[in-house]
Amino acid sequence: MTRLLLVDDHKLVRYGFQLILEAQENINVIAEAENGDKALKYLAQVQPDLILTDIHMDVMDGLKFIRHVKALYPIVKIVVLSMDDKIQTIHEALNSGADGYLLKSSHVDEILFGIKQVMDGLQYVSAALGIELINYLAHYIDPQIDKKEIMVQYEISERELSVLELIAEGYTNAEIADKIFLSKRTVEGQRQLLLEKTNSRNTAQLIQFGFQKRLLC
Repeated sequence: MTRLLLVDDHKLVRYGFQLILEAQENINVIAEAENGDKALKYLAQVQPDLILTDIHMDVMDGLKFIRHVKALYPIVKIVVLSMDDKIQTIHEALNSGADGYLLKSSHVDEILFGIKQVMDGLQYVSAALGIELINYLAHYIDPQIDKKEIMVQYEISERELSVLELIAEGYTNAEIADKIFLSKRTVEGQRQLLLEKTNSRNTAQLIQFGFQKRLLC
């Protein structure tokens, strides 16, 4: 059972997501807070397994809140749930210590999938952000890099490259498994291997690596 703390400055948003989350048999929303300051006061007494937090809040915004939590309670997982889809904001959130970044406009299934990925020890960024990342990273591609050499250098197999390409297109592990006829567990393992081989902290950095090294075109 995942014990979850919900942090958002809009009461209706908190209420709506609480109803969705508590309908899942493996999630228990143990508390909610309207900003980072109140959430930290709660954390001084009880630590959840995961915090779902907005970025833009009064009193203490999400970025400052994430840094405080990771400094005080490093094992607590943090997933951002925001309307902000700016690449700079995502980059700052992940660099501050967030384990995932989800858009409020995402389908409920993807939000639940992202939470599960993070609780399984992985990192996750909403698939809808893939196009934004592609457009952003297109400016930083080195045209002289040879794909085969990079694959050899980082020990990336053809199958792992196929997984990377589908990750960049925004497919979930289950969808990737269906497309290339592998088990979901195998795809999850290959995603984790790609993160380790490329020294990427999360999906966003993995996709960034793929474009910078011209593994993705």
